[in-house]
Amino acid sequence: MARQGMNDAAPAGAGLVLRSILFNLLYGLWSAAMHVVCLPLLFASRRAVQAAGGIWIDGTLWLLKHVVGIDHRVIGAEHLPQAAAIYASKHQSAWETLFLSRYLGFPAFVLKKELLSIPLFGWFMKKSGMIAVDRKAGASALRSMARQATETLEGGRSILIFPEGTRVAPGQSKPYQPGVAALYTQQKVPVVPVALNSGLFWGRRAFVKRPGTIVVQILPPIPPGLDRKLFMKELENRIEPAVTALLQGDRR
Repeated sequence: MARQGMNDAAPAGAGLVLRSILFNLLYGLWSAAMHVVCLPLLFASRRAVQAAGGIWIDGTLWLLKHVVGIDHRVIGAEHLPQAAAIYASKHQSAWETLFLSRYLGFPAFVLKKELLSIPLFGWFMKKSGMIAVDRKAGASALRSMARQATETLEGGRSILIFPEGTRVAPGQSKPYQPGVAALYTQQKVPVVPVALNSGLFWGRRAFVKRPGTIVVQILPPIPPGLDRKLFMKELENRIEPAVTALLQGDRR
C-alpha cells in the first residue's frame, strides 16, 4: 500500500518557475541537437553511442546545476563492487536514469520494450544494449530478461533495475516486482541496493525543478544465495528505510 508523501511541495516562486522554463528550453534544444548530430552513430559501435550519451548526460547535469541549482553527492561509494553486478535502485525521477547511467559505467537498464520504439531516443537506447522486457508476455518475458541478463553479465557489464517498475513520489512506495528476484536467483551475482531523494528536486511529471543537493546512497551489496522471498524482504528493508532517512535529512 502506498505511503502518503512526507511533505506537500511548497508553492513555486516566480524565480523558480523562470529558471525551470529556461532549463526545460535549453534541455530540449541540447537533447534535440545531440540526437540529430549523433544520428550516424546508429551505425557505429555500442561504445561510441555510450560515449555520446555521456556527453549528453554531462551537459544535462551541467544545466541542472547552473540553471536550476540542482547538484548531487554520493555516499557509500565504498560499497561499489569491482566486478559486474546488479544494481537495484529506488526510482523517483528522470534524474537517476541519467546520473546512474554515467556514474555506474553505463549498465544495461531493464526497461519496457515499448520505450525502444520512441523515435531517435529509443533507437539510441536499443543500440546501447538495454534489456528490453515485454510486460504483456508474462513468464516468457522473465525468460527473455534472464537470457539477456546472462549475456550482459558474462560480457562484464552491470545491470540496473528499478524494483518497483516505475517512478514513485517521495514518501510513497509500490510493491517490488518479481523481475529483480528473478535476476537475483538466476544470475548468482550480488545485488547492490541504491537509495536516493531525487524526487524532492525533480519530481515525477513535474515541470518545476527545485534547487538543492540530490543524495544517492550506495548500500552494502546483498550476496547471492538467499531464498527468493528472503531476498525480496531484505532488499526492501534496506532501500526503504534508507530513502526515508534521506527524505528526512538535510535537503539543501
